[in-house]
Amino acid sequence: MVKLLQQLVRWFFMRLENIFNVAFGDKLNPFYHLGTISFWQFWLLVGTGFYLYIFADTGVHDAFESVESITHDQWWAGGIMRSVHRYATDGMILTMMLHMLRHFAYDRYRGFRAFSWLTGVALLWLVYIAGVNGFMLVWDKLAQFVVIATAEWFDILPMFNGTLIRNFLYEESVNSRLFTLLAFVHLGAPLIVAIIMWVHVQRVPRAHINPPRPIAIAVSLMFLALSLVKPVLSQGGEADMLVVPTNIAFDWFELPVLALVYVTDPLHLWFGVLALTGLLFLMPWLPPKRRGTAREETKVTFHPGHKAVTARFGETLLDAGLRQDVNLPYECRNGGCGVCKCSVLQGKVDPGMYQPNALSAQELAEGKVLMCCATPLDDVEIEYEAGAATEAIQEYGARVVKMEALSYDVMRVLLKLPEGQQIPFKAGQYVNIILEDGQRRAFSFANPPHEAELVELQIRLMPGGRFTTHVFEKMREGDEIRFEGPIGDFSLRESDRPIVFVAGATGFAPVKSMVEDAFKRGIKRQIHLYWGVKQLKDLYLPELPQNWAREHANFHFIPVLSEPAPEDAWSGRSGLVHEAILQDFPELKGYEIYACGSVRMVEAIFPFLKNHGAEDGMCFSDAFTISARSMAFQPEQK
Repeated sequence: MVKLLQQLVRWFFMRLENIFNVAFGDKLNPFYHLGTISFWQFWLLVGTGFYLYIFADTGVHDAFESVESITHDQWWAGGIMRSVHRYATDGMILTMMLHMLRHFAYDRYRGFRAFSWLTGVALLWLVYIAGVNGFMLVWDKLAQFVVIATAEWFDILPMFNGTLIRNFLYEESVNSRLFTLLAFVHLGAPLIVAIIMWVHVQRVPRAHINPPRPIAIAVSLMFLALSLVKPVLSQGGEADMLVVPTNIAFDWFELPVLALVYVTDPLHLWFGVLALTGLLFLMPWLPPKRRGTAREETKVTFHPGHKAVTARFGETLLDAGLRQDVNLPYECRNGGCGVCKCSVLQGKVDPGMYQPNALSAQELAEGKVLMCCATPLDDVEIEYEAGAATEAIQEYGARVVKMEALSYDVMRVLLKLPEGQQIPFKAGQYVNIILEDGQRRAFSFANPPHEAELVELQIRLMPGGRFTTHVFEKMREGDEIRFEGPIGDFSLRESDRPIVFVAGATGFAPVKSMVEDAFKRGIKRQIHLYWGVKQLKDLYLPELPQNWAREHANFHFIPVLSEPAPEDAWSGRSGLVHEAILQDFPELKGYEIYACGSVRMVEAIFPFLKNHGAEDGMCFSDAFTISARSMAFQPEQK
């Protein structure tokens, strides 16, 4: 029965979302931002509520008079604020209900998501309570109905047994203490709502609490327009306990339960509300979801980067990656835009529910899925386009201020951004140099984040390389250059584990940034740098790590030459760089390993290191690959 209901509701949402995609585009489809729209309406509620509270009074007769003054004497401010306050409450209830209904339809409320579902149910009822309480503060005829209906509904409970309604039988029964209590509840409930809203998003990695700016502006303008076209006004004059209120305009968003108090047995209504609440709280376990062959936890390995993470049962690939600091590309998180599309290289996944325009049947047959919808059924490896993770990526224009040949084939290039501008980045990230035809070439930051006045790149000459050849033959100081960044999630993780850096050729560039950043931050973990090159002349900055080793007791530098020349007179470590590591560390369990270099180097060393205890989740890489679908990464990097 539940599955049939889910299919029916999902059919409705799929078609409605498709229509909205055509009208607004997948990035601004409000159905993909129901949660953040609810947050935005809450901010509107709080802002307008503060303004109204300044002018509102809590006396018996003063309450109604102050609201009337707010509404009419300053209609251009207080009147609009009152209307926006009311409409935002109705809107918040509507979007919260749609948000929960959509998660039910797409079966996204079980497992670890049950926490968000349960807090969502609590939030919905709290917003209802705050909204109903707000009607009472106006103290008009509608407020009179709300107060009396609420009292009569609660009086049916044995703990009250008819005592509440006695406070509203006569005009003199109502005093200012009632309004002080109502105001206290109306201020306290939103505070509790704010706390639970914060708790609500804690299980959602990198959760957004505000919608895209165009949607936020559109929602605000919609409420403003409603406030001008149909302003919220008091109903039927001031409350009078001697007169039964009639001909009041009812609010079906916030007061549907009170409408039933007089058409059904109030006790049965209590049973119905409690049963509905209990059903909503038990929904994540009704009926129990069969796991089949799916395990409690699975391992997901993301490429590029060889970053392995743990996914919980029912957790999407996107949530698992974001929760464990993998900078994955995403936009709508609802299977509508296709930004998080990836390829399953190994293992089985459940592709989940999504819009067909975001992932075609042919793409699904080719092994592609959407990370925001797909859940792993066993250990999987996926490949995504890291260049698509553009949440914080911006385009910059800079000027070449210095060029310095560090060796026969490595050039240090220093770039300066316009006056007063800097690029915020993490040590280990990189930039894409943008060529005239739009192609990109990737280079790591060689400077640490605390020295961001200039961007330092260490560029190695690649035979036949278009950009690197230009750097060595034609680039001059003063040239203008465009790049985008920062990009990538290759950075030091927070832990107490000792670190092993493995650098190949200009893989030293991100290591330089990360090590200098570690020194600046006072990191005391043991750091071992193995720099593997072919001959002594390829160690283009050997004195720098040697100085680090002299100045910092926790840093150790081990250069390794694979084919030392006779003239090198080399007495240090020779052979393959991973062999030197295994000689020093026969057991690598408990270490963090960061490999910086070409894909060939990384793919060659990681199997050896893992055979000696290196853990999947503790092996990180900045290796770049060439994508047939994107020219964002080119082999000129290292």
